[in-house]
Amino acid sequence: MRAVVVGASSGLGRCIGVDLGRRGDQVALLARRYDRLVDAAKETSPGALAIACDVTDESSCQAAIEEAAAGLGGIDALVYATGIGPLAPIEKHDADTWRRVLETNVIGAAVVTNAALPYLSASRGVAAYLSTLGATLTPAWPGFAGYHVSKAALEKLVEAFRVEHPAVGFTRFVVSDCGGGEGDARTEFNTGWDMAYAAQVMPVWRQRGYLNGALLELEKFLRVFDTVLRCGGTIPEVTVMPRPPL
Repeated sequence: MRAVVVGASSGLGRCIGVDLGRRGDQVALLARRYDRLVDAAKETSPGALAIACDVTDESSCQAAIEEAAAGLGGIDALVYATGIGPLAPIEKHDADTWRRVLETNVIGAAVVTNAALPYLSASRGVAAYLSTLGATLTPAWPGFAGYHVSKAALEKLVEAFRVEHPAVGFTRFVVSDCGGGEGDARTEFNTGWDMAYAAQVMPVWRQRGYLNGALLELEKFLRVFDTVLRCGGTIPEVTVMPRPPL
């Protein structure tokens, strides 16, 4: 499988890219932080590509996808793992915050997919997008308005692509609490959070059952994700979450 993983410089995107390469797939790793991509490529497999890509820049997305397709000889799978989640009361989400979240979590996914569509259509490939429980499965969590609104929009975007391009398998991969791996493979989701505010809202999340006190094991996450990709989009949505502790 020739796979392009966007958001592969850290967190779950990095974990997915490295895992696919170790399973024997041809992999192109895309993200803004090129130095981290180079390090990830060394852990992946011989021939893994590291390609700089800023998902908020359409020309950067187009150039990166074209470089990936040329280097891989086509694209069978696209993974969009890029996502940011500012933590603040909804009234503190100013216009710049909304623009940054939507450009990264939704518009970036759209322009990357647009660039990859000719290759995915030719291979009858699959495209998978990481989403979250708060997009549609639970009410929006207090403090996460921007993230959950953007992920709800992402899920509708995936549906729209599926309707208009049925030759490609579009999949929403909804993941609960998973910490990723070690070092750069660990999620950086809470980078820049106001931890005093986080201490106020996290007990509310637990009280409402959004968090169960456990983290999803990375190996299990990767095993399910790999299975979903190899099903070629016949699984339009899957949700993975950790079992509550005994």
